[in-house]
Amino acid sequence: MATYVLLSNLTDEGAKTIKNKPERIREVNKEIEKLGVRVAAQYAVLGPYDFVNIVEAPDNETIARVSAELASRGSIKLMTLAAIPVDTFIERLKR
Repeated sequence: MATYVLLSNLTDEGAKTIKNKPERIREVNKEIEKLGVRVAAQYAVLGPYDFVNIVEAPDNETIARVSAELASRGSIKLMTLAAIPVDTFIERLKR
């Protein structure tokens, strides 16, 4: 499984949704797990983003599908980043 970082910002609609129903956050996690992506860690953060999620997916196509699905709902704007473990990165540099 590959690791990805999802940086997200709530839209006005998304902020209203989680204010009225905070458990919606966990419901969305279950929905994306049905699409083949595992949420490894999730944080509400201060600063330019509202949430940071560390997820695992089998491939780029799967995470692209999840990103498109989430973005199409209009409640968040996403930035999806592929993440390479540092040990793996160092090993690749040595080749």
